[in-house]
Amino acid sequence: MSENDAPTGEDAAGRFPVIRRVGFSAVGGWLRAGWQDFRLAGLASIFYGVCFAAAGWLMQAVFAKAYALFAGLTTGFLLLGPFLTLGLYHLSRRIERKELPELAPSLAAWRPNLANIGLFAALLAVVLLVWARASIVIFALFFAGGLPTFADVVRTVLTFEQVDFALVYFAVGGFFAAFVFAISVVTVPLMLDRKTDAVTAAIASLLACGRNPGPILLWAACIAVLAAIGFATAFVGLVFTMPLVGHATWHAYRDLVAADGQHDETTPP
Repeated sequence: MSENDAPTGEDAAGRFPVIRRVGFSAVGGWLRAGWQDFRLAGLASIFYGVCFAAAGWLMQAVFAKAYALFAGLTTGFLLLGPFLTLGLYHLSRRIERKELPELAPSLAAWRPNLANIGLFAALLAVVLLVWARASIVIFALFFAGGLPTFADVVRTVLTFEQVDFALVYFAVGGFFAAFVFAISVVTVPLMLDRKTDAVTAAIASLLACGRNPGPILLWAACIAVLAAIGFATAFVGLVFTMPLVGHATWHAYRDLVAADGQHDETTPP
């Protein structure tokens, strides 16, 4: 939004998005709609999935000898998900408008609101780097034994073979993931769709979490499972699971944020 288009304080307050309440069943609807978009977008969606998988393979190659850092970056890789899936949101919006879901326009979807999307992306990047550093410290202080392989790291975390390490790793990693998830549930789709500023969009995302704690937790669990499938298949699964998450997130945004001029009319039991 340019300075000439900037609303006054009163107008800005009136433009603050209205957050709806949704039921648990909405999550299944988001996934079904996301899968439909994935099918309709075809190769354009696959392109973004390949980008996710390629990033995973690249990190594995670069950090093959530094598993402590790789573990942090692999987990932190998901922290940038809301920004990396921006193109997928654009594809879903085109499908919603009965337009052809072409790849080329989606690659430049960030341009209309570059400043705010860039600001939010920078915030996520900072969180990722802090978490990567924290991961190294956790390994240095709590991981017993010599230099672990990636398989050793996964086994230790999942089986609680080293209880202190696993508890600390989950606690710290969970804090970072919960923070990023809470401020990004609807943030990027909102900035893309309405050119909302980053602060307003992040606050709206927090409100969406506050008004829908149960469904949002279920949605977070679905994302975690789909991401785990991707990682468990040597990143190949990310080709399919990450586009599904991206498209479904667009529909989550549509359900959670009322259209301009509408009020919250959905308050399920």
